[in-house]
Amino acid sequence: MAPEFEEKLSELGVNLPEAPAPAANYVPFVQVGDMLYVSGQISIGPEGLIKGKLGLDMTTEQGAEAAKICAINLLSQVKAACGGDLDRLIRVVKLTGFVNSTADYTDQPAVINGASNLLGEALGEAGKHARAAVSAVALPLGVAVEIEGIFQIR
Repeated sequence: MAPEFEEKLSELGVNLPEAPAPAANYVPFVQVGDMLYVSGQISIGPEGLIKGKLGLDMTTEQGAEAAKICAINLLSQVKAACGGDLDRLIRVVKLTGFVNSTADYTDQPAVINGASNLLGEALGEAGKHARAAVSAVALPLGVAVEIEGIFQIR
């Protein structure tokens, strides 16, 4: 079977990095049966941390780009959990997105759309998921976005 998901990601200009190592006392993912629970992935890309507070020093578009980076990091963890075979992914079940934002900022769903849109484009039907998008007064290391995910794998 051809690596369909990674092929589609490549067409979108996305190459999955190595799965980031945990930054504290936790594991990056836990598998229970066919369910995979991936720890929160922060907005850190090839150029480093994407920091900022939505409603203060970041636009919604910049936040959505940070969320897209979180989705890429989530998929890297899924690939690692699947022994390097992303096509073992059956579907994205749920995302919980945390947005570092001011008290009066209300566009958290538009920020987390950065992750949801990438997953939908790259994974098609398997990328459709339930979701929460919530505000946080602060996130680790001052990052703009953190997203955790639940996935079904074979």
